[in-house]
Amino acid sequence: MKRIGILTGGGDVPGLNACIKAAVSHVTDAGIEIVGIRRGWGGLLNYNIDDPESAKEWTLPLDRINTRTVDRFGGTFLHTSRTNPSKVSPEKAPEFLKDGSKAVDKNAKIWDFTPHILKNLDHLGIDALITIGGDDTLSYSHRLDKEGFKVIAIPKTMDNDVFGTDYCIGFSTAVSRSVSFITSLRTAAGSHERLCIVELFGRNSGETSLISAYLASVDRAIISEVPFDPEILAKQLVDDKKRNPSHYAIMTISEGAEMIGKGVMETGPADAYGHRKLGGIGSYTGDVLKELTGQNIIYQQVAYLMRSGEPDALDRMVAMSYANLATELIIKGESGLMVGLHNGKYGTVPVASIQGGLKRVDVDRLYDKNEYRPKVSDMMGMPMFLY
Repeated sequence: MKRIGILTGGGDVPGLNACIKAAVSHVTDAGIEIVGIRRGWGGLLNYNIDDPESAKEWTLPLDRINTRTVDRFGGTFLHTSRTNPSKVSPEKAPEFLKDGSKAVDKNAKIWDFTPHILKNLDHLGIDALITIGGDDTLSYSHRLDKEGFKVIAIPKTMDNDVFGTDYCIGFSTAVSRSVSFITSLRTAAGSHERLCIVELFGRNSGETSLISAYLASVDRAIISEVPFDPEILAKQLVDDKKRNPSHYAIMTISEGAEMIGKGVMETGPADAYGHRKLGGIGSYTGDVLKELTGQNIIYQQVAYLMRSGEPDALDRMVAMSYANLATELIIKGESGLMVGLHNGKYGTVPVASIQGGLKRVDVDRLYDKNEYRPKVSDMMGMPMFLY
């Protein structure tokens, strides 16, 4: 093992830079070079062996000096993208690949550039990859593993919905940010005596809405897993407001939530992983609630603020520990694994585990489907984050 590559893909979360820095420190101490791949899988897709300037654009040699301070900031200094090299539309292919000659089948409607990716990895002298991402980014890690390339995956997503691990980098900070903003919004909601709707990220899993609502003691929480009836919700919120001495009520809602009979709100074209942009369910719900109740509404989409800024202590701990575990596995010659937490302990699962299903809220145990709120009645034996 002479050189390792590392990349971040998908949405940014706090803790990525801390993870990268810890990995760099570990492998350089072991006498191994490490190179950052810029912009996730997009870096390897756009890297052009025939262009001398390509390496400067798409790769970055890493060492203790140029990663010394990166952990003090959120996001990823390597940048990121939602690129899937096995599913590239011809119009989105890099210019030097637009003839399709380096794809598996140039006559296909969607091109698979995996042979090009493997050739670039070989040209760069990269013996193994550490990939940090959600289930979409890591699904291509699984593809490279099937091709025989060494890869160790690290799960990150503030939705905490990667199958095969109890915890993903970014979740704790996202919840902490959400609780803080919800608490602050009580000032406006109380001052104006309004119903307040806080929309949080969460495509398939409503865990951020559920846990944030639980910790911030909001009145109601709508999650992705349970379609909701706006008329029932309206009555509940009006009653909540009447009972509140400050004359307001506040609720959270996942961006992937579904109003009965309306479906999930998506806009725009699908990305490389088949996902369309979510968002707007909170605003639409606000309009419906205003019509049903005659009450004035405050709608706040927290969105990217959830993933902004430096990581909290828990995300730093997990990010650094995941990095140290992943690099140690690579140094030992292991491959095809994803690091994770299981029942509070660090471990690994096959990277193929991410395709085992959707990680979602345990509704029967943690959610009251009639009252639209968290249900935590028996804490004995439950894990720290209740998932």
